[in-house]
Order: sequence, then C-alpha cells, then structure tokens
Amino acid sequence: MRKHSAGERNGRAVIMAVASGKGGVGKTNISMNLAICLAAANQRVVLIDADLGLGNLDIMMNLNSRYNLWHVMTGRKSLQQITQIGPSGVEVICGGSGLEDMANLTPFQHNRLIHEFNCLQDRSDVILIDTGAGISQNVIGFCMAADQVLVVATPEPAAMTDAYAVIKVLAARQYPGRINLLVNMAASIEEGKKICRQIAQVASRFLAVPIYEAGILCRDQCLQAAVCLQQPVLTAYPNCLFSKGLKAISNRLINTAPAPTAGDGFFRKVVNWFF
Repeated sequence: MRKHSAGERNGRAVIMAVASGKGGVGKTNISMNLAICLAAANQRVVLIDADLGLGNLDIMMNLNSRYNLWHVMTGRKSLQQITQIGPSGVEVICGGSGLEDMANLTPFQHNRLIHEFNCLQDRSDVILIDTGAGISQNVIGFCMAADQVLVVATPEPAAMTDAYAVIKVLAARQYPGRINLLVNMAASIEEGKKICRQIAQVASRFLAVPIYEAGILCRDQCLQAAVCLQQPVLTAYPNCLFSKGLKAISNRLINTAPAPTAGDGFFRKVVNWFF
C-alpha cells in the first residue's frame, strides 16, 4: 500500500483479514481503529464485519445498520445501498448472518454478488475483514483468501495458545500470504515483544512459517471509555497510548504490505473455499 493523492489509484485493493484464536482480545476494536488510521493516511478503506452472527461493528461505531449482506444476496439491496460511511470516510459493510446463507444461493446470485464485491475491490486500496474468533471454516476461509492476516493475541496464556492455533491451521493449509502478529493489552512494550518472539520462534521451529511483528499495544483505560461512548478510540481520544500505538502499526503495515495476489478476486476465493 502507498499513500496517494485524491483520484489516484494503486490497482486492486490489498485484503487483510484480522483474526484471533480467542474472543475478548480486542480484535474488533483493532479492526475498526486500524481502518480509520489507514483512511487518515489517504487510503480508500472498506471495513467488512465478517463475524457471522455476532458482528457488532455497527454498535461500536454507532452506525444504523438496517441492512446487511443478506439483503444484497436476496436482491433486496445493492452493495452500495448497505454501505455506510464511518469516521475518516471508512466504508463499513455489516455482514450479519448473511454470508452463512451463501450455500443456498443460485449460481446467478453467486455471480452477481461476486461481481459487486470485485468492483468494490477494484475501487479500494485496502479491505479489512473483521473475522470471528476461533478457527472455524468461516474464519479460515476469509484468512486463506486474504493477501495477509493480522493475528491478534494478548499476554493471557489461552490467547497466546489460540493465536498459535490460527497460525498452525494456516500453515497446514499452506497459506501463501504474510502472517502478522499483534499483541494487545500488554503490560509493557517489552512484555509484548517477548510474546511475539516466543510465538514466532515456535512457528519457525515447528511450522517453518515466518511470523512478522505488527506491533504492541499496551493496556489503556481510554479504550474502554471509548467503547462506552460508542466511538472509536481514535476519534474520542486521538492522543492516548492506544491511539498512538495503532497509528505506528498502521504506518508499518502501509510500508510492508505485499502486493495483491494475482488471479481470482478475494470474494471468488471465499466462495471457492466455502463451496
């Protein structure tokens, strides 16, 4: 990804799936605020809530999401009609339980939906996919179709173990993209870096997979305060510790993001994986 002036395009969007083995590690907050950071850096950003059945991006961003992907798949709404504009111009798409119904679509409906999403990918710079927690088929399907995956962990042993489980599943399926690791809720930068090294060393030794450190985010009371306000922390507290840390991570991801993979678009890959 690179910064560009208004009207300039940089080819097909880079797709990043944000995943975590365990719930409660701050994955959705990171997805939401990372999207705002990237948009503030002159990237055209789309944020998709793919936490099927438990998606809450609309609540956290205080958006009125009357419609979601289910309405698109049934032909009631277009993709443009369900897209909402969030802070810094981030385009937000709520998936709800709609994607679970893709198996019941006709070939014509499949192709129409894929066409709409491919157009979205062609006119964007970055598409962030906020997946569900765990290693279900849905989660892994989105990750396998993405250009890179951002795995979120915390210092909690269960969260570290489950983050490694995500990496292990991706390695077993020979995921070709870049795997980034972000440690959230660390007591200190040093603690977070230590956890990154531990997970990266185990992945290198037993899985032969390189893990890249995306960054460390320390505990910050402003984050919970922003959640209560139903505002992204970057909007409510732009100068707090969490916001400054995520801005640094955003800059690092912009400068190290791989080029989009050739071949089928992201959403056709998702369909091929599921069906």
